[in-house]
Amino acid sequence: MGERPDDLARSLASLAAQVGVALDVVVVGNGWIPAGLPKGVRALALPENLGIPAGRNRGAAQVSGDYLFFLDDDASIPSPTFLADAIAKLKADPTIGLLQPRVVDPSGRENPRRWIPRIRKGDPRHSSNVFSVWEGATLLPRAVFDATGGWGEPYFYAHEGIELAWRVWNQGKRVLYAGDLEANHPATDPARHDFYYRLNARNRVWLAKRNLPWVLVPVYVASWTGIQLLRSIRRPAGLKAWLGGWVAGWRESPGGRLGMTWATVWRMTRAGRPPLV
Repeated sequence: MGERPDDLARSLASLAAQVGVALDVVVVGNGWIPAGLPKGVRALALPENLGIPAGRNRGAAQVSGDYLFFLDDDASIPSPTFLADAIAKLKADPTIGLLQPRVVDPSGRENPRRWIPRIRKGDPRHSSNVFSVWEGATLLPRAVFDATGGWGEPYFYAHEGIELAWRVWNQGKRVLYAGDLEANHPATDPARHDFYYRLNARNRVWLAKRNLPWVLVPVYVASWTGIQLLRSIRRPAGLKAWLGGWVAGWRESPGGRLGMTWATVWRMTRAGRPPLV
């Protein structure tokens, strides 16, 4: 949105430093016109803020290449061989359809546990299958991205990374958390905004309604409702906004239904996490 020029410059510099790959880079201005970009970096100005998922989709449509890498404006990749190393993993194992690296705050602040997208966090350097991704630095083959239909635009913000991961699993691929690859991002708290609570709840309901077999929809939503209510005992701030979003999730249309097959449910279950929690 053009509010972090220094972070954006750092992000683009980390891309320019990459070796062993040919890059086609576009900066998506969600409601603003990117200006003063480095040579070779193109701008795509959207007349209004369409939300994070829609912005990523618009950018993906503008670039060429066999792989798509999405990098938030306040994220960066410290290693000049990051992209080459990540792509090498995908080439070596065609079962991988989506990759998220380990995320580290470059200033040394404590890294949020949510950046490790698995229930048993363990060692952040340990790689594993996962069923959601932190969206700020993600890589996948273009063919896989196209087959999934891209990022879920109705969400606007929050949980689009879970849906994209589920869609990748539904393509017969798996999602990898690569603990040996590093991306940088400041450790901020998204819960400082009321809209975080509202969209978190609404989108959680939408996630189920858009993707799961109908019999699993109430089970999934009930489990996450219980988790949130337990969390609210320790952190009651935002509960009213969260409950408002929960109601909106049931009342409002999620923008279409995609549908996960039962075969995918079984694959995810065998891999360690059924789509219930």
